[in-house]
Amino acid sequence: MAPDGSVEDVDPDDERTGTTMADMTSGTSTGGTGGTNGTAGTGGTSTGGTAGSVGGERRAAGTRVGVIGLGVMGAPMARHMVTAGIPTTVWARRPATTQALAEHGASVAASAVELAAASDVVVLVLPGMPEIDAVLEGPDGLLAGGRDRVLVICSTVSPRAVRELAERPGLRDAGWRVVDAPISGGEQGAEAGTLAIFVGGEAEDVAVVAPVLGATGTPVHLGPLGSGQVGKACNQVIVAATVTALGEAAVLAERSGLDVAALFDLLGGGYAGSRLLEVKKDRFVAHDHSPSGAAKYMVKDLTGALDQAEDARTVLPLTTQLLTTFTDLTAAGLGDNDTAVVQAWIERQGEPAS
Repeated sequence: MAPDGSVEDVDPDDERTGTTMADMTSGTSTGGTGGTNGTAGTGGTSTGGTAGSVGGERRAAGTRVGVIGLGVMGAPMARHMVTAGIPTTVWARRPATTQALAEHGASVAASAVELAAASDVVVLVLPGMPEIDAVLEGPDGLLAGGRDRVLVICSTVSPRAVRELAERPGLRDAGWRVVDAPISGGEQGAEAGTLAIFVGGEAEDVAVVAPVLGATGTPVHLGPLGSGQVGKACNQVIVAATVTALGEAAVLAERSGLDVAALFDLLGGGYAGSRLLEVKKDRFVAHDHSPSGAAKYMVKDLTGALDQAEDARTVLPLTTQLLTTFTDLTAAGLGDNDTAVVQAWIERQGEPAS
């Protein structure tokens, strides 16, 4: 995957929380909400929820932002930043990737180093650490573009990886600080500007980036660096489990002679209902596994969740099985498809070997 912003880490996601940007700017999140349609409720309060202020929101218009990773998630995020009046610079290896954003009012850098020189905050929406490393290092990399920047990692990587990134001598010596802010809400949330954003980092750094992220959705400060990735790991465990359960249910219902569309409509009104069922229902009915949130990224996400579980001395038996499922379907050539492709993978398990 080239680090040119053409494709990023796109995940199908769960319900948004009830926390608003106003709650963040007051220093606390709202009280917990009960789950709807059988989904989990949100937590009672966020920790370290000092991300921004009313004045901070006004200052966002003067904070220069650079965005790299201009696929189905990053491009609409950058567009919302421009719309909010935030000076936004973008870069991609292919000029066509930046054209629409330039027409919307974004500045276009000729290189990553030029983008960093024009930015106070650099937002990366890339698939993983290899792509992040590729835009950081070298004479044309971000770190050569200036000192004292805030690097925002919207990619889904392991908490361990983002903490190790912040400790690299190259970043520390250049005064770059790191905030992790993985995103949830999928392509629909990115386009609508309603992403749920899991934020980890020092309070003063989060205060700088929260108004920027607030242009794209609801950022919630969950704790120190890496906390955003822990929150996203929990999200991905739930997403992987839910989409797999939906795939199993679709195959079982269809092979038993049921109308899958009617069944899923019915399930949506009970405890089995979820945001994923709402968004993916038509895909399962039509066996539409065309690319959107690539299933192969679940291997990375679930591996990160298990790494964090090891650090937290926690056993996650379901996550271990889910990792096996997504690893196997990726090895079988299905990984570039939407996560709904788990349906096809399950169907193959019942077929005799050729």
